[in-house]
Amino acid sequence: MGADLSYPAWKRVTDIFGAIVGMAVFAPFFPIVIAAIKVDTRGPAFVRCKRISGGREIEVYKFRSMVKDAAEIRDKLMPLNERADGPFFKIKNDPRVTRVGRVIRKFRIDEFPQLFNVLKGEMALVGPRPHEPQEVSKYPEEYAHIALCTAGLTGLSQVSGASSLNWLKELSLDDFYVKNRSPLLDMKIMARTIAIFVSDPTGV
Repeated sequence: MGADLSYPAWKRVTDIFGAIVGMAVFAPFFPIVIAAIKVDTRGPAFVRCKRISGGREIEVYKFRSMVKDAAEIRDKLMPLNERADGPFFKIKNDPRVTRVGRVIRKFRIDEFPQLFNVLKGEMALVGPRPHEPQEVSKYPEEYAHIALCTAGLTGLSQVSGASSLNWLKELSLDDFYVKNRSPLLDMKIMARTIAIFVSDPTGV
């Protein structure tokens, strides 16, 4: 079955509506998060992370949860990488994560600014997991098309185990989503996301 990689009108309408509602709910708390980040460590409150969405490189907005020079320190920590199944980097107790960062990551607060990416049309509420350019470059050929679809704040792979998934399993779930997108599937994923967020924020 082929994959429709377009960004259909029904998704754009629901994304705009959902992003506006999300901003109305969460934006009043942004000043508190910003103040906590600035008091905790030196550096900007927001960061821009390079990701691939819709076949192009975008800058994803996040609240800063790591020390200022996290990218440079990552190279030194590479020997401690716990992900041997793919191009990803993960350390259980990453020393780059700040005190406030641990809290906002636990409750996924660091990702709330991505609602701006949704409003701009760079991301969708539901879609494949957004990966870094160097990670996408290592996709197996049969999954290369996933990067051409608009990435999502949440998605089938995120609600099925998130970063604990094997790399190829994550890609297979995103592949299934891309080939079977529908309003009903998006509604089920959003409902599952909210349920996990309420019961176990670390599971999204």
